[in-house]
Amino acid sequence: MRKAKLLYRSMVILVLSLLGEYAYAHEIRPAYLEIKQQTADRYQVLWKIPILGNKAPKIDPVFPQNFSLEQIEDEFLPDAYIRRYQGIYQDNLNGKKIAIQGLDLTLIDVLVQISLLDESSYTLLLQPDNASTIIPEEPSKWEVIKLYIILGIEHILIGIDHLLFVLGLLLLVSGTKPLIQTITAFTIAHSITLGAATFNLIQVPQAPVEAVIALSIVFLAREYLMIQKGVKSLTAQYPWVVAFSFGLLHGFGFAGVLSEIGFPQRDVPLALLTFNIGVELGQLIFIGIVIFFWKAVQEMRLPLPTWFGKLLPYSMGSIAAFWLVERVVGFW
Repeated sequence: MRKAKLLYRSMVILVLSLLGEYAYAHEIRPAYLEIKQQTADRYQVLWKIPILGNKAPKIDPVFPQNFSLEQIEDEFLPDAYIRRYQGIYQDNLNGKKIAIQGLDLTLIDVLVQISLLDESSYTLLLQPDNASTIIPEEPSKWEVIKLYIILGIEHILIGIDHLLFVLGLLLLVSGTKPLIQTITAFTIAHSITLGAATFNLIQVPQAPVEAVIALSIVFLAREYLMIQKGVKSLTAQYPWVVAFSFGLLHGFGFAGVLSEIGFPQRDVPLALLTFNIGVELGQLIFIGIVIFFWKAVQEMRLPLPTWFGKLLPYSMGSIAAFWLVERVVGFW
């Protein structure tokens, strides 16, 4: 009995501490470096740094030797600091090294897009543990595939609001077949709106989308509590309907992140497809972890107190309600 109490107490602390930490957390957006060759020796350079808190991290691109830069503009946005340069370089960039100074002291990734006069383009990813790279001699589709799959996985695994929504769906579903139907419906829905928004077929303001995503978590938490009381709503009988409906909104959320990241100009469909694959892989990883954890708890066969089943939905709903208020207030 003492072990059971220790388990319950530990799980309560774990859930509340994790959710409390994420209540104020925002997704770490990547920095963005774009290099466009305009003439044989002139380049247009854009350097975009995400603002974390109230300041931009001290990171700067380091170009090959003799690559001269002249800053022509800087701009502060609500969530980013942008600098534009005119660059002059007499040599060929292929085979040269590019790096980000100070990146190893952050948790930020840097997406690098390079477009040359011969219409070749390169998409590279620099990370804190790998802050430099050599510009390839030839473009590679595999680099685009690998990069956007990684970005998709990273986005879903650090996007706590999306993960809480998926967790809410898992709470509502009982059985393998309904689980497959529900996750498939969510995947199809967010894939539709992600693609539509990416190709500018539909444009939705990001702020209301983020607010409704928070509301969707509150809704799922409430529905699970109603199911515990024996109320069989439409959500309980057809969870895939809810997954599809709210999945459309989550797709717009993914699109907002992807638009901030940017696309390789000549590989937009490939980047979109592989980013979506990365999101799905991240979802499956998360679902696998949740199922494994729950099976482990069941194997212990410890008596659970009556309040234990309400801990998770109340925690989810409370944090999501906080996000909802925070995001609605942010409209103004």
